[in-house]
Amino acid sequence: MILNLDPSFQPLGKENTIQFESFTFSGGEPHIKIQSDLDEITEVTVTTRIQSFKDMGLLLIAVDALRRMDVKIIHLFLPYMPAARQDRVMIPGESLTVKVYADLINGLDLESVTVFDPHSEVTPALLNNCKVISNHIFIEHVIQDINFEVILISPDGGALKKIYKVSEFLGGLPVVECSKKRNVKNGKLEGFKVYENDLSGKDCLIVDDICDGGGTFIGLAEELKKKNAGNLYLAVSHGIFNKGVEVLNQCFTKIYTTDSFKDLDEKGVVQMKLTELIK
Repeated sequence: MILNLDPSFQPLGKENTIQFESFTFSGGEPHIKIQSDLDEITEVTVTTRIQSFKDMGLLLIAVDALRRMDVKIIHLFLPYMPAARQDRVMIPGESLTVKVYADLINGLDLESVTVFDPHSEVTPALLNNCKVISNHIFIEHVIQDINFEVILISPDGGALKKIYKVSEFLGGLPVVECSKKRNVKNGKLEGFKVYENDLSGKDCLIVDDICDGGGTFIGLAEELKKKNAGNLYLAVSHGIFNKGVEVLNQCFTKIYTTDSFKDLDEKGVVQMKLTELIK
C-alpha cells in the first residue's frame, strides 16, 4: 500500500493508495486521519515532498498513525531531502540543519528511506537505511530531448565526482569543469571560472542537483559564452526556482528539472515526472 501525503505527487503510481484526510488546527498543528481499512496490511510506503516544517510534521504524525494501525514495515520515498545544502557548519552560530531533519526521520525507525540525487554524500551518511536514486536516467532523458551532442558542464568541484559518473553512464561524454567562490560573510557568489580556453561553439549542458535562486547558473552562463559556448542548457534534479525562471530563460535555451520538489508550469522549463525516471 502507498500513502501519498502530497495528493498531487504520486511517483509510485495510483494503485493501492491509502485514503486519508488532513488539516491544520487553528493553533497551527497538522492533523491526519487515515480513512482506509488497513487490517492485515503490514507494509506501507509513504511518499512526500517536504517544503516546510509543517510538511515534516505531517510526515511524523502520518507514520505515528500507521504504527497505531499496526503497520509494522514502513518505507519512505522522499526525493528532495530538506536542508541537504546545510550539510556543514561554515561559521560559528549556524546549525547543521540536515542532521536535524535526518534525526527526525531516523526517529521514525523506517525500513528504508529513498532519496533522489542527494546534494552530497552527507545525506545518505546521516539517514538510516538510505537508498539513493542517481540522476543518470534523468540526464539521459534530457540529452534525448536536446537531440544534439553536448558537453557536460560541472558547475563546481563538488559536482565533479557525480558528473563524471553521469558521463561514464552515457558512454563517455566530454566534461568541462567550472568553479565559483561564495563569500561566507554575505553569501554572494563571485569568481566564476571555466577551465577550457575555447568551447568552439559547442552546445553545453550544465548538470547540478538543485537550482534555488539561480545565481550560480547565471554567472556560469556568462563565463561559458565568453569561452565561445554554443546553446546553453540547464538540468537540475530539484527545481526550487524561488526567484522564478525569467532571468534563467535569458541565459538558457531550455531548462530541465523533475517534480521532486514541486509542480511547475513555467515557460522554458521541461519538468520530467519521477514516475518515468525510477522504473
